Amino acid sequence: MKRIHRMDTHFASFGSGTSLGGKISHYKGEQSIYKQGAPAYTLFYIQEGGVRLTTRTKNQPSAVTAILGVHDFFGELCLAGYPLRVSTAIALTDSSIRTIKKSKMLEMLRKRNKTSNALVAYLLSSVKHYGDHVANLLTSSAEQRLARVLLRLSHLDKNGRAAVEIPPLSHQVLAEMVGTTRSRVNLFMNRFRRKGYIDYDGGLEVRQTLRKALRS
Repeated sequence: MKRIHRMDTHFASFGSGTSLGGKISHYKGEQSIYKQGAPAYTLFYIQEGGVRLTTRTKNQPSAVTAILGVHDFFGELCLAGYPLRVSTAIALTDSSIRTIKKSKMLEMLRKRNKTSNALVAYLLSSVKHYGDHVANLLTSSAEQRLARVLLRLSHLDKNGRAAVEIPPLSHQVLAEMVGTTRSRVNLFMNRFRRKGYIDYDGGLEVRQTLRKALRS
């Protein structure tokens, strides 16, 4: 099983998430965790594996809004009073995920300790990342957006390694994340491979040279 690592998260110190309480559930790749519109009484913490969030609006196809990995929370909008899920959550790979009751997390937040401070920081960071994502959609080309998605998934912008292998994602999923067509993603991915920015060898390997090219 391949792992998705979030090297930039505020929650790496939680490790297995034991301090969060709740129940651990195991999911197979592509298994649904919850569906958009379902009642929202819980939030989730990823211990192993990864999760894809998709959102559907009226008369529009589903769009991928986030790819999450180890130490990430999702479903946290229930803390802000949202009674229903605003997205569908699907396991990317075999995953171990801790389910935490909304009431339990609100109790932890009221304690104003290290855990509650970390969660607040995480939520603020999530808002910033969402704003950055929207700004990129408005100001960057589809090829640049794809490069940023690959770098974000591999976390090469944080850990300094020369190359990182990420879990396999279909070009259709990447197209939904980037906001373009599958055929254009195919074109860009082939171009990245010819230039040595990525490589396919069982999995998708993303190299630091992609980040350097994006900066130039």
